Amino acid sequence: MKNYVYILVFSFTVLGFSQKRIIPVDTMVVTNHTTTIKGQQVAYKTTTGVQPVWNTKGEPTATLFYTYYERKNVKNKAERPLVISFNGGPGSASVWMHIAYTGPKVLNIDNEGYPVQPYGVKDNPNSILDIADMVYVNPVNTGYSRMVEDNNGKLPKREDFFGINADIKYLAEWVNTFVTRKNRWESPKYIIGESYGGTRVMGLAKALQDSQWMYLNGVILVSPADYKLYNTNQPVYSALNLPYFTAAAWYQKALPNALQQKDLLEILPEAEDFAINTLMPTLAKGGFVSDKEKQAVAEKIAYYSGLSKTAVLQNNLDIPTRFFWKDLLRNTTGQTIGRLDSRYLGIDKSEAGDAPDYNPELTSWLHSFTPAINYYLREHLNFKTDVKYNMFGDVHPWDRRNDNVREGLRQAMAQNPYLKVLVQSGYYDGATTYFAAKYTMWQIDPSGKLKDRFTFKGYRSGHMMYLRNDDLIKANDDLREFIKQSLANGKAAKY
Repeated sequence: MKNYVYILVFSFTVLGFSQKRIIPVDTMVVTNHTTTIKGQQVAYKTTTGVQPVWNTKGEPTATLFYTYYERKNVKNKAERPLVISFNGGPGSASVWMHIAYTGPKVLNIDNEGYPVQPYGVKDNPNSILDIADMVYVNPVNTGYSRMVEDNNGKLPKREDFFGINADIKYLAEWVNTFVTRKNRWESPKYIIGESYGGTRVMGLAKALQDSQWMYLNGVILVSPADYKLYNTNQPVYSALNLPYFTAAAWYQKALPNALQQKDLLEILPEAEDFAINTLMPTLAKGGFVSDKEKQAVAEKIAYYSGLSKTAVLQNNLDIPTRFFWKDLLRNTTGQTIGRLDSRYLGIDKSEAGDAPDYNPELTSWLHSFTPAINYYLREHLNFKTDVKYNMFGDVHPWDRRNDNVREGLRQAMAQNPYLKVLVQSGYYDGATTYFAAKYTMWQIDPSGKLKDRFTFKGYRSGHMMYLRNDDLIKANDDLREFIKQSLANGKAAKY
């Protein structure tokens, strides 16, 4: 059941062929709905719109598309948590968690996350809307968000938006405006980011606190990307992949029988211990490792990865993930496995080679998400425009310099005794692996004084662990528990 209330009426398609295809700078549409979550009927209001980003002169330089869900009939809005949600990329729209994880609607997919027709959405009985309001924010050039021309028809500088620190700076300003407009300053606040969104929200925790004077209760990292690790070509990063190799090989039934017959959670601690205490120091020795040690370690890598010892030695113990995706099933089914979710299988033109032709999981996801979000925004939320919804937008080159987000999160936590962190990862994610996420968590505060405020949760799926129905239920319940445990409940913010 739903009815529409128009706050600002706008039209994008009625003026004929001469009309420019642009998004309004500042507008919104409100719709009203009901759903059932955890067996309880929930009435809610959805605000879908665009809100400007301004420069120092107060001129709009961009406008960000958002979708905001508020539960109705809430007695005390000041006690109602607000969750601000970002996806990653960089350059990805805030679509994935919106219509597959925390929002009131989810995709029409099967229980393991594969596309089914007809495309579209259905009610999400696991949404966290029962305990928190949510806003899904699309950074510049994602979704319907766009840069805005000035009075001379000139677009702003790309470097104002497309880089680690530029992204954090303008989004912090935007969040301040949003919280002010929606009268949510009193509410407990949480930010959640998936993939590159993990980098984003680690940085936003400090930026919101330092430049907007906005203190958070929680930061949630979903399959977080940490560029302090990626592309470093260092033994640390390489060794952290090994437990993921174990998980993916276990799922594909490619491990030796001694491991394959055990449950996944029984064998992962073994692989983690080997990665940290044996593989990492061995890789650090490089070409000066003894042949005896090299042979012994290669044997164990093969044991825990499902690859042949020959392949391990040919890669000097340092297995590229792309090679793993190509080689694991090369001599059995001849298929490749997915990067972001290694449960997915692909078919290459040739079984030869050192990397897959394509990412089967991403094509599967775009198959189901793209029609669903375009349909949902127009037909359920009544936001209609001829502007293209960018699943992935033009944001490159992306400036990765001066990446201090880990330290930013540590400082925010140290200065704010309320602030807690939840990390959620899928065991079969080969892009932002679960063990790399653990390692990032361990490294944020080397003093160890904040470790009791971190929580890690793992799931038997991939990068978007919520696509598997069992994990959709579990992950949302973990969010509920985290939010409840991080509320102040009358306690003062002090050590």
